[in-house]
Parts: sequence; structure tokens; C-alpha cells
Amino acid sequence: MTATIMSGAPVADAALAEVATGVATLRQQGRTVGLGTVLVGDDPASAHYVARKHEMCERYGIRSVDVRLPETATQADLLRAVDRLNDDAGVDGFLIQNPVPAGFDYNQALARVRPDKDADGLHPVNLGYLALGEAGRPRPCTPMGVVAMLAHYGVPVGGRSVVVVGRGPTLGRPLALLLSLKEPGCNAAVTVVHTGVRDWAEYTRRADIVVGAAGVPNMITPDVVAPGSCVVGGGLTFEGRKLLSDVDERCAEVAGWVTPRIGGVGVTTIAMLLRNTVAAAAARA
Repeated sequence: MTATIMSGAPVADAALAEVATGVATLRQQGRTVGLGTVLVGDDPASAHYVARKHEMCERYGIRSVDVRLPETATQADLLRAVDRLNDDAGVDGFLIQNPVPAGFDYNQALARVRPDKDADGLHPVNLGYLALGEAGRPRPCTPMGVVAMLAHYGVPVGGRSVVVVGRGPTLGRPLALLLSLKEPGCNAAVTVVHTGVRDWAEYTRRADIVVGAAGVPNMITPDVVAPGSCVVGGGLTFEGRKLLSDVDERCAEVAGWVTPRIGGVGVTTIAMLLRNTVAAAAARA
């Protein structure tokens, strides 16, 4: 069996087309969309992600505000940076790049973000709205990218068995909430397993869709997925300069659909981030 390779590029392009239309519409109303980022320290991977976000802002006519704090900064400095962006009328949405260095409290800083300016969709208030199934609120970017990919490639989701391997607050947990909602492209029977679950592969072998969200390279191997199933690599890890997925590339020999190691879910995340920001700007307008 040769799997359909689920490239994230066409999914990102569709979302970015919405972004371009939204930016143009708001510009006609005299408004410029603004996105802010807060980066603490000089972690190379985090710096790369932030730079990529600002490149995309420039490409789509979005004003970007890049706040940098040294690793020697304090938690109070981080909270002041959050307050500054909260108060900046030219910033419609912003995020704190995570992980932050040791000694900083990311959750405290995230809770300080105005929920309507939460570009990542990870604020406790917005996650609460997600649990309630309320639309019109910022939703987590990577989970939204996964759902959009499943829809784009025609993967049946409603009523199907989905196993999410990983329970993190950025992907695994919110994705499980999202896929269980009674909404188009969702409405699945969702099970969450993780490295603390004995014989977790017994769950994935029976699933129609498996999502690797644990951040453990090559954790999802061909022997733990069902023939013809859909296998999505959401968790990504750097080994030096090499990007590794939770999904072993050999799964393409068994699965019906599979994401590639490079160019899969990751490329959709920034597109969803910009889409959240444009939606926030439109709501404010």
C-alpha cells in the first residue's frame, strides 16, 4: 500500500488566501492588522520560528511588533512586555514564544494576555470556550491545522475512531477537544493516550486516525497503525539541525494517508496564527 502524502502547503495556502482577503478588506476600512511576538532568550529554534512569523507578516501586509527580552530579564519584565502589547491599539493579536527559559513562568504570562488578543488560541479563557464548543473565539493553531488537513485530503472524521498520542496543552489536549466537537470536519470518537499508558499501541492499532503529538521522534511506527488508516505527525523535535516527526516515515508503507516529515502540519501553524490575528482585527473593527 502506498499512502497519500498529506502535504501542508495547499492547506496553508488556502488559509493564507483568507488572510490576504481579510487584510485587504480591513485596509479599505483604514485599518492595518497587527501581530506581536515576545521572545525571551536566544534559543535558535525559537528565534527561527519568530523570524518566520515576521517574514509572513511582511509578505501579507501585517504590521509586526517584535519584542525581545534577554535571558537575564525577570518575570516582571516579561509581564510588562505582555502589558505593553495588551495596551497597543495597533496590535490585534500576539503570542509569547514557548518554551521560555528556566526561571520564567509561561502560564502566568499567558494568563496575563488579553483573551481577545490571544493569537495562539491557548489562553485559559479561550481553551474554556473551546471545551464549550463556542465558535468565534481564537482556537489553537496547530490543532486547527490538523483539522484543516484532514478536511483538505478528504479523510473521513465524523463518527470515526481517532487516537491522539500526547496530552500537551499546545496540541494533544486541545486537538482532542476540537475533534470531539459536533462541527463539520470533527464529531469523532476521540481517545487520548500517552507514554504513561501501558500498551498504548493497542489503541492506535484499532484507530481510523492516529495523531502523534508527544514530541517523541519516530514513536509511531508501521506496526502500531492499522492498514489504510490516516497517520498525522503533529509532534516535532529537533535533533541538532534535523527536524524529526513523531511519525516514522515507513508508516507510508501501511497507512492510507500520512504526513511527511518535513512540510506537514508545521507549515499550517503560522497560517492559522495569521488567520486568528486577522479575525481578531475584524472583530475589533
